[in-house]
Amino acid sequence: MSNNYTTINIRVSPRGSKNEITGWKDNTLLIKTTSPPVDGAANESIIKLLSKHYNVKKSDIIIVSGEKSRNKKIQFLCPISIYEKE
Repeated sequence: MSNNYTTINIRVSPRGSKNEITGWKDNTLLIKTTSPPVDGAANESIIKLLSKHYNVKKSDIIIVSGEKSRNKKIQFLCPISIYEKE
């Protein structure tokens, strides 16, 4: 059984001036968030931003690894095209 999950690497810059996706570098999506990296606030902000950007439910996005790191692996539990919006 195969799945249609998409997994991407992201690099987060917390406590930025605004929440935004700034582009790709070395197969890693760069994200800035205004939230601090405290009590999962930055992770929640990232999931909300990705959900809005790719038009998917927040529940369809999980952090596979790196919950307490700037470098994270994110999995979309629904099919998406990561290159449709940049």
